[in-house]
Amino acid sequence: MEQRPLGLSGFEVSRLGLGTMTWGVGSDFDVDDAAAQLTTFTEAGGTLVDTADIYGQGAAETVLGELLDKVVPRSEVHLSTKSGVVAREPRHRNTSRGHLLRALDASLQRLGTDHVDLWQLHVHDPDTPMEETLATLDHAVASGRARYVGLSNHTGWQTGRAVAWQRAWPGRVPITANQVEYSLVQRGIEREVLPACLAMDVGVLAWSPLGRGVLTGKYRYGRPSDSRASSPQWGRFVSSYLDDRCAGIVEAVATAADGLGVTPLEVALSWVRDQPGVTSAVVGARNAAQLRGALAAEAVFLPPEIRLALADVSAPELGYPENH
Repeated sequence: MEQRPLGLSGFEVSRLGLGTMTWGVGSDFDVDDAAAQLTTFTEAGGTLVDTADIYGQGAAETVLGELLDKVVPRSEVHLSTKSGVVAREPRHRNTSRGHLLRALDASLQRLGTDHVDLWQLHVHDPDTPMEETLATLDHAVASGRARYVGLSNHTGWQTGRAVAWQRAWPGRVPITANQVEYSLVQRGIEREVLPACLAMDVGVLAWSPLGRGVLTGKYRYGRPSDSRASSPQWGRFVSSYLDDRCAGIVEAVATAADGLGVTPLEVALSWVRDQPGVTSAVVGARNAAQLRGALAAEAVFLPPEIRLALADVSAPELGYPENH
C-alpha cells in the first residue's frame, strides 16, 4: 500500500487507515474479528491504525492494546489516538493541560505502549486558552509520550490559528494533521478546512469516507435489519445521510461502479483517498471480509471524467466569501 507523508513531517502513513470506533462496542462485537481485521490490514501494507479514548469509553484502545504484539508487532503499525472529549461530565470538551495529560497516560496504559505515533486534539475547546492546549502538545512530544501531534474536527480558522501559533516560535511542535469527516455526501471541509490545510501543508485524515456506510449502496432499497441504520446505537449516526440528496449521489456512485466493473464502495473510497490534501482515508469495518472489500480500492484509479462527474453531482453549496 502506498505510504504518504503527513503534512511537512517525515512521518509517513498508509493512504488507507484502519478505524476502530466500533471495537469493543455492542453485543455483536467479536475480538477475533478485530484481530482478523488487524492482520488483514497490515498484510495489505496498511500502517495507520486510528482510535480514541472515547471509543467505547476506552474499550477500543483496550482491545487494540491486547492485540498488539500478540497478533501484529507494535513496530509494524502507526498508532493514532485522540483526547479532549469527555463523556460523563457536564463539560463535554476539555483540552486543559491536566485533562489532556491524564487522558493520554490512560490511553497509553490501555494501549500497552509507552508512546503513540500521532496524538490528536479530538475537538476544539473554547473554554481552555489555546496557548495552554498547544503547550500540552509540546510537552507530550518532549516527554516521549507522542511522536507527532494533530487536530481533529477543527474548523478552518481554528486549524490556521493553531498551526500559525506553533510555527511562530522555534521549538514548538508542528501540527501535522487534521482528522475530519470527508466523503461524497459530506464535503463541508471544502469550504474552509481543506483550503487551510492545503495552504499550511497540514495533512488531512478523512474519517467516514464512505458516508457512514451509505456510499456502499447497502441502503439503496431499504434498511437491512443487520445494518447500522437499523440499530438503536448507530441509527442516528447514519440517518442524516439517508435523504433524497444523498440517495442521488449514491446512484451516481453506483452508475460509475457499474461502468468500471468495481463496487460502489471502491469508487467512493477512491474518490476521497485521491482528493488533493488527503493523506489517508480512515475506514472502519464490521469484520475482515468487509475490510477486504475496502482494501480492494487500493487497486482502483478513477478516470478524470468520472471524478469530475461525481464532484459535480455532490458539489457542496458555496457562496460568500468562498466564491467571492
